[in-house]
Amino acid sequence: MLKSAKDKMERQQKAGNEIAFWEKQKENLKQKECSTVEEIAEKLELLHNYEDEIAAVKAAYNKEQMSHILDEAEEQGEKNAEAAKKLEPKTPEERQEEMAEEALGIEEDESILDEMLDEVAESMKEVQETQEQMTEEITEEITEESAESMSEQLDMQKENIEENAEELQRLRSMSKRENSAKMYQRFDMRV
Repeated sequence: MLKSAKDKMERQQKAGNEIAFWEKQKENLKQKECSTVEEIAEKLELLHNYEDEIAAVKAAYNKEQMSHILDEAEEQGEKNAEAAKKLEPKTPEERQEEMAEEALGIEEDESILDEMLDEVAESMKEVQETQEQMTEEITEEITEESAESMSEQLDMQKENIEENAEELQRLRSMSKRENSAKMYQRFDMRV
């Protein structure tokens, strides 16, 4: 439950309890019997005081509600201002900087090259898994003699895959070195 909703429920409950207390006092007062004019005047004065107390509780609750609504409106206004600031048009220089950061992977996200390399690595894993599944199926159907030759071929394929994976890792490390080297470039501002 939101804090604001919880606070609102607490205020409503507090105001309701106070109003119920004063209403009960009024009911008790109505049951009191009076025999003289002074007692009747005192009873009327108490009745008016209780009604004033009830009105004061309601006014205090309404005032708290108004301040709560103003606070919520202020928070919403701040959120809207932040969102509007994010949507402000950017200068061409800012756009170029963002594009360069995105391409080099300087931002929090990975660079495009890293994403492509990850996809290649995943597809290689999938190929390797499918090859392993196929070898299991084939070995069950083929004789021992042909199974040996197939396992030799599979070993060769695994070696090729491992070599490709090593090459991929080498390319990835080279890419990261190039990215780190490209992060800082001298700029001559002489005119």
